[in-house]
Amino acid sequence: MTRDSGPGLRRPADLVPRPAPGHDPDLAAEIRAEIKSSGQMTFARFMDLALYHPTFGYYATGQRGPGRTSDFLTAPESHAIFGWAIARQLEEVWERLGRPPRFTVREHGAGTGALAAGIVEGLGRSGSPMLAALRYRITERADHRLAQIRERLARHDAADILEPDDDAPIIGAVLANEVLDALPVHRVVGDGDGRLRELFVGLDDEGAFVAVEGTPSTPDIASRFEREGIHLQPGQHAEVCLALDAWVGAAATGLGRGILLLIDYGHPAAALYEEQRGSLLRAYSQHRVHDDPFVNIGRQDLTAHVDLTAVEHAATSSGLDHLGTTTQAEFLSGVGAGELLVSMQGDPQTQIADYLEARSALVRMLDPGVTGRFATMVFGRDFPPDPRLMGLSFTLPRMT
Repeated sequence: MTRDSGPGLRRPADLVPRPAPGHDPDLAAEIRAEIKSSGQMTFARFMDLALYHPTFGYYATGQRGPGRTSDFLTAPESHAIFGWAIARQLEEVWERLGRPPRFTVREHGAGTGALAAGIVEGLGRSGSPMLAALRYRITERADHRLAQIRERLARHDAADILEPDDDAPIIGAVLANEVLDALPVHRVVGDGDGRLRELFVGLDDEGAFVAVEGTPSTPDIASRFEREGIHLQPGQHAEVCLALDAWVGAAATGLGRGILLLIDYGHPAAALYEEQRGSLLRAYSQHRVHDDPFVNIGRQDLTAHVDLTAVEHAATSSGLDHLGTTTQAEFLSGVGAGELLVSMQGDPQTQIADYLEARSALVRMLDPGVTGRFATMVFGRDFPPDPRLMGLSFTLPRMT
């Protein structure tokens, strides 16, 4: 999900203004009822309900999410060339693993299946023998997505590669493209005594949702900051994603041999919590960005920049080896995304409009002012670190 603080990063050029969607009334009523019954809730709890409530949550309904006609645009949704490039990296992993007869990809947050379809299409375009070994598993909270993805893969005669995800360790790759930014976060603020205060969600006299400052709900927040050497200044707002540890741990457990590939926007802790950044919580609705989480509840996306230091710590603590961190631009360049574009241009069956669309999309993926600076983190289990993978030709310093 192409999410960042700049309002233009997720907006297609042909955006047409539409009225704000407003709250999902049933979800807003449930959240109010829980607050009235149990007292103010952490923002992490509020965000989890807003996004993942099994019936009314933003991602559960299947009515919103990525796409030109929805709320935000991801790299896989913008053009299949992103999936073609990922396919190149996966094929190298398959080769390095000794060409296993079954190479399983488990994708978290697969959305509409754009990345899965792009990977299949990319392998087919190159005539890769890995296509015969490919199996695909989807980890999604929204069950309806599986049917959408199966339908999308069927257009490529590849619906049969989908298999149930039983959480068993796989040989292959675990993928998560812009998933970590949507994990629930706690909101905090520094006080004048060098301590932390947490911002909870409560109700005002008229029943509207408001932020309420209080004592932190868990010492884990302070422990995270202490481990990373972070000290918030008085009045400095920030977000802390404690859910990262469990998410990364589960993803690592599901990898028997191969790689974990994470692409998201974020910063090392020292940069993420610079005083001038302040809060990096953002809401996205109809390709517009704002910072009010208490409007359009259940009908807008909520995200926060990712703590890359915490991700690396969680992965290595779960027994994975850090193979490297780079930017999306460097990763795509390393796997030959430019070559894919040239190949497309040289194909006599390519229509000029299709080529221009692919070129425009790739430029955005490479541009550091758009999504090119997104972090691409690769971890391995029982996977040789040398030689470096194509996508890690240029790497950034360790985050921990």
